[in-house]
Amino acid sequence: MTDNGEGLRLGKDLVGLKDLSREQILGILDTAEPFKEISERPIKKVPILRGQTIVNLFMEPSTRTRISFEFAEKRLSADTVNISSSGSSVQKGESLVDTARNLEAMRIHMVVVRHGSSGAARFLADRIPSNVINAGDGQHAHPTQALLDLLTIRDRFGDIEGRRVCIVGDIQHSRVARSNIWGLLKCGAEVAVCGPKTLIPAGIEDLGVQVFGRVEEGIEWCDVLYVLRLQLERMQGGYVPSLREYNRVFGISSSRLQQAASDMIVLHPGPINRGVEIDSAVANGPRSVILPQVTNGVAVRMAVLYLLAGGQPEFAESAKGEDK
Repeated sequence: MTDNGEGLRLGKDLVGLKDLSREQILGILDTAEPFKEISERPIKKVPILRGQTIVNLFMEPSTRTRISFEFAEKRLSADTVNISSSGSSVQKGESLVDTARNLEAMRIHMVVVRHGSSGAARFLADRIPSNVINAGDGQHAHPTQALLDLLTIRDRFGDIEGRRVCIVGDIQHSRVARSNIWGLLKCGAEVAVCGPKTLIPAGIEDLGVQVFGRVEEGIEWCDVLYVLRLQLERMQGGYVPSLREYNRVFGISSSRLQQAASDMIVLHPGPINRGVEIDSAVANGPRSVILPQVTNGVAVRMAVLYLLAGGQPEFAESAKGEDK
């Protein structure tokens, strides 16, 4: 394991937040802070990972996450290789491990993997010596999305502890919801979920969250409303009567937010289905921090790459002054 200063030990890989401590999570957020400044400069690049080769292995479609990782890697001066399932040997029947081992033979340093099967990132991490970062695996976890969400909440309120976060939508199929629940609870937040009963996992209360049956209850209770889309591509059968009915009962509209606290904010991991889970007036409105989430995503992923490469948090702070 790498000692990343002040007791922060991330280990070889980042496959989820469930096994990280509060100190580790907050350490990643603290490390991300100086990387924000780099993205605001005219020259958005530092030589911290020069000479490192990072493979983005995306076996599932992605736009925001893949591009965010690419920006993070390039701003740290790493060499990047992008591989997708379409047109790759995986499409011809090669296994995930065989693909990774062939990449290993080319002397790579890290693999950022997105895969449709839950547990794929851990499976890969246990079989190759390179660092593995989970960019989303099935319905299991999406750790860097949760980290950027935590950073966005902390930016707005100054602290995560004691904040009330209500996650609304398709909890059943959401890796983002699971990672956020683990991360938020570890950081001292209160968490609730809300959605159709068919999309709330059985026994979710055992994780330490409460369940609201009506979205109006969640809005009145929370400081942070986290809106999820319906993952229709993962649904086997009719979980909701129709998209129109879902919007009528659970859609986030300006009228529903009239009962919210004045400083309540709205987050969404994307992609947004306007007019289904959220109206445009809310997504583009003053409560929305959806675009700051995207900005924070690059800084958080820079921090994760940097720490897994053995970087020290205090060095990240000093890197703000570099302009190369």
